[in-house]
Amino acid sequence: MGAMAKSDCIITCDGKNLTIKTESTLKTTQFSCTLGEKSEETTADGRKTQTVCNFTDGALVQHQEWDGKESTVTRKLKDRKSVVECVMNNVTCTRIYEKVE
Repeated sequence: MGAMAKSDCIITCDGKNLTIKTESTLKTTQFSCTLGEKSEETTADGRKTQTVCNFTDGALVQHQEWDGKESTVTRKLKDRKSVVECVMNNVTCTRIYEKVE
């Protein structure tokens, strides 16, 4: 069932204030932070992470650390789509979002 769930991701940035909101029929999560500063995030799967977000080379890079582990989520626009890559332990997962008109 979770694999069939589609989600909407809304990203807003006002100066250095960033908000990432993910909505689906199962769950809605929201994370807000100041770019370049470490913030506590509760992820959709319940992990408590220390997260830093920055814009690097035209992409939004979100680095998460928790319990001695780390992952990096990179969001970039390509061909009018949002490409999201999550890397952990040399494994990459890619998700593609299409813009809703």
